This record gives sequence, structure tokens and C-alpha cells, in this order.
Amino acid sequence: MIRLDKYLSDSGFFTRREASRLIRAGAVSVDGSPCRDPAHKIDEDAASVTANGQPVGYARVRWFMLNKPADTVSTTDDDPKSVMNLLPPELRRIGLFPCGRLDIDTTGLLLLTNDGPAAHDLLSPKKHCEKTYRFTCLPLGDEQIRRLEEGIELADFTSKPCRVTLDDPLRDREHGTIAVTEGKYHQIKRMFLAVGSEILSLERTVFAGIPLDPALAPGEWRPLSEDEIALLHRNPQTGGSHGHS
Repeated sequence: MIRLDKYLSDSGFFTRREASRLIRAGAVSVDGSPCRDPAHKIDEDAASVTANGQPVGYARVRWFMLNKPADTVSTTDDDPKSVMNLLPPELRRIGLFPCGRLDIDTTGLLLLTNDGPAAHDLLSPKKHCEKTYRFTCLPLGDEQIRRLEEGIELADFTSKPCRVTLDDPLRDREHGTIAVTEGKYHQIKRMFLAVGSEILSLERTVFAGIPLDPALAPGEWRPLSEDEIALLHRNPQTGGSHGHS
């Protein structure tokens, strides 16, 4: 059981004060009957609640997909370039944070959540979550690809085996995808530099089996579907290092 005003504020669409004001104004109904008591207890899993005639669902845990644009940072800090500024105020109030990070110039799929335990599990190095990126690079030869796929010894760690696929290995040596199970700081960029190439652009397209929604323009977001959330929780390879590529 939960207070009605907390139910509304936890939905992410109202502050606690706004919720109390709506309730006292008679704009909130529970199971079809108006309720003017902010302290009224309801069953958050069974009650039907409307505010201003619109259904309001209760969600303790929220997951969102964001198409991160370039020149934004994956942080919750008070930074004008923070990806959190791409969200409306009502979502910024419910404790969302990026699940993992992308560099300021790396674009693409970024998950946002307020589920700390699940995010920690997803980012655990023991889970080896696979993440796929599209890249543009300086020309890449077969021997360079072999070295990337076998693992590169860098100054502070040796990368795990990965998969590199060129769009057209016969004609195009500068565009392709790379699938990694880690997320160390600048990892992919450092790996390419170590074999004599260089990343020119990088976009994350898949995280733990969830692809970036092609309908999302840079800077746009949407809630994850129930199927996508279920995939996060049942995927045997859901995790990775809490860093950025």
C-alpha cells in the first residue's frame, strides 16, 4: 500500500507538491471515484488512478533508451552538456542515471534507469555484456582485424576477444561494426590506435541484445518496452565494465 500523493509523484509526471494540489482540487480519481486525501492509501499494483482524466501508471523502476548525440556527456552532474538535459523535468526528478557511459563524441544507444541494483548487475565485469558499435576508421587490413579480434595488449589491460565486421571487406576497409564485451575508458579508440588505425566516428547500436530504435533521432528517447526490459533481465550476457569506449 502507498499514499496517493506518493503514487503520483513516483509516476514521474508530478512533484509531491503538485500531486497533493491536484488531489485536493478533486482532479484525481481512484477506481473511478474522486479522492481528495493525499494520504489515502492505495494498492499500487491494483488501483486504477487518473489525474485530470488521464490514466497514471505507477512505476517504481523506469528504463529508457536514448539516442545520444555528439557533444553530450553521460553524467548526472550539473553540466549543461549532460544527457539528462535531453529529458523533461518530470523524468529528471525520479533519479534516472546513465547505465554505463559513452564518450562525449560517441553517439548512439544509451540506457537510462533509476534501478541501481539492476544497472550495477548489467555493468558487472563478470557478466561480459556484448555491445556493438558502428565505426568509421582509417583503412583497416586483415592483419589488423586479426589482432583486434584476438585481443590487444594495452598499457593497463589486455582487451578480450571481439568481433570486427567490415561492411564490404573487398572494397570498403573504413566502415564496419565491432562487438566487444568490455567498456574500458576509450577502449575501442585505443585498440584501433594500437594496430595503426584510428577511429573517426563511433556509434553504439546494440546493448545486451537491445538494438537502437531507428525511429529515434539524435537526442530523442523513449521508454523501453516490456520485452526489452525482460531481455535485460534474462540475457545471460548482461554486464560489462563501467567505462566508455
